[in-house]
Order: sequence, then C-alpha cells, then structure tokens
Amino acid sequence: MKINALIATHADQPLRAGQADIRDLQADDVRIEILYCGVCHSDLHMARNEWGVSRYPLVPGHEIVGRVAAIGDNVTKFTVGQTVGVGVMVDSCGGCHFCQQQEEQYCEAGFTPTYNGTDKYTGQTTFGGYAQYVIADQHFVVTVPDNLALNAVAPLLCAGVTVWSPLQHFKVKAGDRVGVVGLGGLGHMAVKLASALGAEVTLFTTSPSKGEDALRLGAKNVVVSRDAAQMAASQASLDIILDCVAAPHDLDPYLNTLKTNGQLVLVGIPDQPHPSPNVTPMVFRRLSISGTSIGSIQETQQMLDFCGQHNITADVEMITGDTIETAFERMLKGDVKYRFVIDMQKTRW
Repeated sequence: MKINALIATHADQPLRAGQADIRDLQADDVRIEILYCGVCHSDLHMARNEWGVSRYPLVPGHEIVGRVAAIGDNVTKFTVGQTVGVGVMVDSCGGCHFCQQQEEQYCEAGFTPTYNGTDKYTGQTTFGGYAQYVIADQHFVVTVPDNLALNAVAPLLCAGVTVWSPLQHFKVKAGDRVGVVGLGGLGHMAVKLASALGAEVTLFTTSPSKGEDALRLGAKNVVVSRDAAQMAASQASLDIILDCVAAPHDLDPYLNTLKTNGQLVLVGIPDQPHPSPNVTPMVFRRLSISGTSIGSIQETQQMLDFCGQHNITADVEMITGDTIETAFERMLKGDVKYRFVIDMQKTRW
C-alpha cells in the first residue's frame, strides 16, 4: 500500500513529501490513519544520521495518535474508528524473558522500532508517523483516554512514557524529592508526572527564564545549575534525579545533590558521551547512575490512564508537515514549549 509521507533521503538533505510503501495487513495488525505525530529530538538525530544507524529512505515519527482504519482477522482489542496511539515500538520477538514479563523495550532480540527498523514480515525498513498511515501489531497499540486533547496526547507516546518508566521502576511516591534536569520535551513531562504522583520536584535549568514556567508545570523548586551558590544549597537533598538533557554535560554537580542511596537516571541520549563522573561521592554515599529506555506497552497504557485521571497532556505547538525543517531548526535552539506536533490532516502532500 502506497502512502503519503515526509521522507528523509540522505543525512544532508531536508525531509520532503513523497510516497512510501507499507506492508499489507497481517492477521494481528492494526492499520491506523494518523491524526497527529509528535516531533521527538531523536527524529532529528535519525534524519541527520547523527547516531550512525539511519537507513534511507527514512520516515521518522513515533509519537502517533490516530484512528483505526482497518484490522486483521485476529485482532480483538480494537475496532475500526477507535482512537488509539502508537509509540516507539511496533513489534518484538514476544518470546524472550523481557517480552514475557512485559518489558518489550528490552527485548533480547531487539524490538522492532516504529521507524528505521526491520519489518519481520517483509524484511523492509519500517516507516513512522510523519505519514498518512502506520501499521502495528495489536499488542503495540494503546487506547487513548477520551477526555484528553488528542494533539497534546501524541508526545506522551514517547516523551511521557520515557519519564514515566523510571518513576515507576524506582517506585517514586508522594513525599519523595525528585530532581529534573532540563525543561524540554522530556523534562516538562517529568515535572508534570512526578508532581502528580505527589513528589516534591526540583527543576535544574541553565535558563533562569524557565523558572516561572517550571513552577506552573508543578515544580516546587527551581535551581539555576550555573549558579554555584544555588547548587551548593541543594547538596544531598534529593532521592532521585531524571536527567532529560540530550547533550553531553558534567554529571558531577547533580550527583552532589543526591542523598545517600540516591539515583541519577539518564533518559536523554546525547550524540557524544558525557564526561566521566567522579566516583568518590558515588562510593561514599552509595549513589547510582543508571539509564532507562522508553517504556513497555503496559507502562504506556498505565501512563495514559494516569494522565486521563489527572488531565495531563504535553504542552505543544502545532505545525504542518511542510514546516518540519523549520521546526527542526528551532528545536536545536531550544525554541519550543515544549513539543512540536504535526497535524497530519492539515499537511499538504
């Protein structure tokens, strides 16, 4: 089936409208007409081949909200016309230890990414949400609460669950003190979700101008990380930090703000490694640095249900497909509050 899509053909070329082929519907498949697709920083990394793994032609996009257009013969979870979402994964092996315990994001064979992956039926490259349609196995499709604005739900499928997963894994609860580094697409969702769980949230930012917005989103404290006195006043005060910055930076100042047994969790992926941290405070206060990858389908549905209950969505700026390159340029400058979302119904092909 040929569909209209925004296609990257080379690392140094802009995305352009064109046509892509998606596979025929299989028995367990759901074909979704895409209404909205969030613009993740990883889309830019992949379009520009900054991680060295991009395969062209490439159709980015893995924060997808749309309507079910068709279902395979074995599909029981969804009906045509239902509003659904698709995130970073569209398939996995289903049989390994992690898939069996519903942690498909750590599939031992490697999950099938929504885009730039290998389709297990055709062997061709998977195409993502900057398009008219997407196909996914029914297990990798989630339901969307009907009380939320659909365009602002789209970023929850990646940015939302990426920060929700460590909050759940490390059992963040009411009264915990949570730090968030960076108030971007990931960071603003971390502030919203952690505060809704009842945690006391401290935002670390290099931009003093973001302080007022952080408080609006739910943070209780704002620390300008370039201010030595503010950082010193925050030492040994936090239980866990979610580092949402997708650029290399010094981790030591943040380690110093953790209590004994504290966790620094990396969820932003820089294009170059972070400088090596000082192990001394880690040894003497039993600190840990860890990372988590997106979230499972179970966690994604759990997060969406939680957002429905607490009326949480992303702060978004709407664009159409023909302005994606301008959006990429602005995203590189941090000029977005806090996620671009493509309106596919208004995109001109």
